[in-house]
Amino acid sequence: MPADLLACARIGRRRLAAAGTFASTDPATGAHLGDLADSGAEATQAAIEAARRCFDRSLWAQSPRLRQDILLAWASGLEAAMEDAARWLTLTNGKPLFAAKGEIAAAVSEIRYYAGLARHNPGHAMEVAPGEISVMLREPAGVAGIIVPWNAPAVLLIRSLAPAIAAGCTSIVKPAPQTAAFTERCLAPLLDLPQLPEGAVSVLPESGHAVAQAMVESPDVDVISFTGSNEVGQAIMAAAAPTMKKLSLELGGKNCCVVLEDADVAAIAPKLAAAATIISGQQCTAARRVLVHESRFAETKSALAAALSGIRVGNGLEAGTEMGPLITVGARDRVRRRIEAVFDAADEVVLRHDVLEDAPAGSAFLTPSLVAHRDPKADFCQEEIFGPMLVIEPFADEAEAVAKANDTVYGLSASVWTNRGDAAWRIARALRDGTVWINDHNKLFAEAETGGYRRSGLGRLHGFDALLDFCELKHVYQNVGVVGA
Repeated sequence: MPADLLACARIGRRRLAAAGTFASTDPATGAHLGDLADSGAEATQAAIEAARRCFDRSLWAQSPRLRQDILLAWASGLEAAMEDAARWLTLTNGKPLFAAKGEIAAAVSEIRYYAGLARHNPGHAMEVAPGEISVMLREPAGVAGIIVPWNAPAVLLIRSLAPAIAAGCTSIVKPAPQTAAFTERCLAPLLDLPQLPEGAVSVLPESGHAVAQAMVESPDVDVISFTGSNEVGQAIMAAAAPTMKKLSLELGGKNCCVVLEDADVAAIAPKLAAAATIISGQQCTAARRVLVHESRFAETKSALAAALSGIRVGNGLEAGTEMGPLITVGARDRVRRRIEAVFDAADEVVLRHDVLEDAPAGSAFLTPSLVAHRDPKADFCQEEIFGPMLVIEPFADEAEAVAKANDTVYGLSASVWTNRGDAAWRIARALRDGTVWINDHNKLFAEAETGGYRRSGLGRLHGFDALLDFCELKHVYQNVGVVGA
């Protein structure tokens, strides 16, 4: 295997032979960053067998203090490698360097959070009748296959892998090909640890989907944790059905921001623009629709257009950049075509995008767009468009706002913008979403569970309940009798 590969298949410290290679490209410049090993069937089978063997035959699953020590050492190692890891995150993903550093800092914090929970995953016990004892044990589910997307490859890796380790699972990570070179740097402080048993954690980069498909179909993989599109999530559910494995799926969203009539429009417009353009609009919780009380509609439309047009788009390594490129030229072009179809159908085109024609050849830039529309049934108000486009829609009262926001197959996140606490909580309780922010958007924490209703997914990640996605609950019963009975 060439020594200069950016990433390769690994079972802990052991590097596996590659079936081939694929290229890593900078979406801001089109530059070739290097080549990565393309994991094949042999490496995939070796990783699954090693994970199964480690779970079934070692003491990994019964060693919470070892798992805590490993998580803490990983956190310290990743923190020490922050500068290099953040640079590679920006190079492969395109996001601004300050955002890359923030993501890695959040990932380090989350690893430490689950390090604590590694030693506190209790069940419960009860006496159901005289002398009859029922004990509920939360046990690790087994081998976990973790399929990581490219948009937030640090946090979205750690929010699955860290609770999997904490619970006692063994894990196989399949990184997105676009950011696999970064994932190598994110995982190296973990995989290089001498105390990590062989098979406890493996990583299998690939250019396609064969590794992921094999993990989903394998009877030796007990859990699949996936973050991505609703369509792929449905395909995973279908492929996993014969083995009835546990699924943790965070899928798409069509996230609404509800702006009431008392909101300070000038103050919140830049916040809404930032919520819509986070990771260039390529985040599942990004703002997609802004529902505004009709009395403030024209004012908000104007302020939002100004805020979006003022966002500085450029190379994430350059100081002052607020929004980087989309992940690839192909993705940019697909999003651009979809948005241009929206321009033809919307009631009003408020702000048209630009592709930055003076940018380097091979770059994937696209500036934000804004359209106004009244009908929530329009396909672009219903379907997730994974890029920097926002729809602004009017409503007459709270009931109409809630009805419009809930008129979707998704239910991932939403936000409410008002100075009235009673109205904020009233609407938040009525919205059918897994997360609702009040006067903010995209605030995510290690301690707070996230996930979606309806077609936005299954299970929850982050927080204590993330452990449930990687555990089975076992009931142990015994009639021990009663003294003197």
